[in-house]
Amino acid sequence: MDDLDARCLQAFPQWLQSLGGDLRTMAVAADTEELDEAARRYLLRGVNYVLKSLDLIPDGILDLGYLDDAFVLRVCASSALRNCTDVDGFEPDVREGLERLAADASTVEEFLGSDLNERLARFVDGLGDLTVRGRSVAQLTEDASLRGEVCDEATAWAADYLSPNFASEEKNLIKLRAFLGTKLPS
Repeated sequence: MDDLDARCLQAFPQWLQSLGGDLRTMAVAADTEELDEAARRYLLRGVNYVLKSLDLIPDGILDLGYLDDAFVLRVCASSALRNCTDVDGFEPDVREGLERLAADASTVEEFLGSDLNERLARFVDGLGDLTVRGRSVAQLTEDASLRGEVCDEATAWAADYLSPNFASEEKNLIKLRAFLGTKLPS
């Protein structure tokens, strides 16, 4: 087992454990009053993705089902922070959570390699056109009331989330790469 796989086998179970809290952090950040529009759009892409029914990896697949959600949140947080001119506008715990997620995006990139990572980045960019439960990212960005509703839904989802077990076995990393390689648009 190489160093990268060992680090991923240590990190991924933690990401599954923290997914509910990570989503809550993204929702609170997305609903921050004075947030840059570009940053808000990236945060809402992540929130909307977790709330949608059909994912890259169906949530019911043991060990792997929520890792695509964890990956998307990290990529969205990284993009949001790159587009945010005032990170001090966030509450300290929200800023720290976003910074942690954004830092983890480098592990996602390393794990996926350049081709899959580019495909994931294009997929995340395409989430800007995603409509979930009749609400697009553009509508959520523009309408504070609607955004508050979806952020409340995300908070409720986070409260009900039960982390699946992730067996720290190399075969799960192979399956994860294969799944994403098949599902991510070329």
